[in-house]
Amino acid sequence: MALREISIWKSIDWYTIGLYTVLVFIGWVSIYAASYNFDDASIFDFSERSGKQLLWIGLSFGIAFVLLMLDSRMYEALAYPIYIGFMILLVATIFLAPEIKGSRSWLVLGPVNIQPAEFAKFGTALALARLISSYNFVLTVPSNFFKACLLILLPMALIMMQKETGSALVYASLIFMLYREGMTGLILFAGLCSIVYFVVGVKYSDMLWGSTPVGEVLVLALIVLVIIGMIAYFYKDSVVVRNLLLLSASVSVICYLLSVLGISFNWVYVILSLIFLSSLYIVFLYLQSRNTKLLLTLCFAIASVVFLFSVNYVFTDIMEPHQQTRIKVALGMEDDPRGAGYNVNQSKIAIGSGGLWGKGFLNGTQTKLKYVPEQDTDFIFCTIGEEEGFWGASLVVILFFALIIRIIQIAERQRSVFGRVYGYCVASILFFHLAINVGMVIGLCPVIGIPLPFFSYGGSSLWGFTILLFTLLRIDAGRLENY
Repeated sequence: MALREISIWKSIDWYTIGLYTVLVFIGWVSIYAASYNFDDASIFDFSERSGKQLLWIGLSFGIAFVLLMLDSRMYEALAYPIYIGFMILLVATIFLAPEIKGSRSWLVLGPVNIQPAEFAKFGTALALARLISSYNFVLTVPSNFFKACLLILLPMALIMMQKETGSALVYASLIFMLYREGMTGLILFAGLCSIVYFVVGVKYSDMLWGSTPVGEVLVLALIVLVIIGMIAYFYKDSVVVRNLLLLSASVSVICYLLSVLGISFNWVYVILSLIFLSSLYIVFLYLQSRNTKLLLTLCFAIASVVFLFSVNYVFTDIMEPHQQTRIKVALGMEDDPRGAGYNVNQSKIAIGSGGLWGKGFLNGTQTKLKYVPEQDTDFIFCTIGEEEGFWGASLVVILFFALIIRIIQIAERQRSVFGRVYGYCVASILFFHLAINVGMVIGLCPVIGIPLPFFSYGGSSLWGFTILLFTLLRIDAGRLENY
């Protein structure tokens, strides 16, 4: 064996490979349990799901070996060509892929179906790492930030055109990497506020308090609180905060007293007026101090109001009916145990029936009787919860978190910006898949159909995550060779 190869094998992070191997093995056994056939109990039967998954696993280890043998500098050199290649493939998929369950996201290559969206994550991570590691690149420069966002939004848009919303949303997880590389936390805060505004606005959209829509009032009240909180954080003047609180309290009390006296009005216009007065006060403060953070707060308030009144349009006119139903079921607005809520309802029954210690391997009744649809793909976590119970499900989650934390550690020890950025991309994508898939299975998130890494049946997902992870391990192994 060549000296270079020996140095590679010595510098590879075997701890991460060990976690990967354990997760893949548990995933394979879980697929066997989820698709167990009483007539043919062999886990190695290649006509069954478990046997086919074993083939994908074998090929994954072969892919991993090849990736580790390549020169680590090649990934940086070919980052943009790889990204462009995957974007072309995503475009081709829109026109060439057959329609499967309402989406055109799978290319049929003989006996194998390939989902390019799973591999495009790798290309996007490489391109982002190459861009941000460019000479004199600073993410806080608006033009640079726009370039990074464009690299993320392009595959999202192309995958959305394939009507594969879940896979497209995964790319939004890369915002965590951007935050690590210097993106202002206000964007994360804005994203969190958007989610809260959307959930509250939709959940209470059908409720009325007299002539006042409750959802809009609650969101507008949250916007007032956000404005006051941002002023307190940025301006740091207790008198200004006190004045805003007094203004809000005074308007609220006066209007409440008027309503008690029988004078009816729409509270939406009251709180909008309050936001308008607060905005005028912020403009006055800006003219005195020239504090740009005040303008930022003002823009945030205006954008929040615009977002609120666009929520209803997005929800009713842009989202597909099945997406609306899934969100309503997840928010408890509808109970559809035989329709959109069937998968989640059966999944929760399966997990709940597992109790603390589970029913035992291959003894799950919900999964053996096929009550849970997609139980060996998107809903495979319910098989673990039913047969291995709370402790088994917790162990799987702990293993995933151990892997994600290790990836972050690997990213932080890189000597190049390229390696660090790529590492955080991998960690962000893994975390998003884990959080959304588990949240979906236990009813905390709407069903959007994304796989559990290393567990869900299928070659595209397993190969995609294998490529992501082992490319990082090769970059990490090469940090001592190239510096």
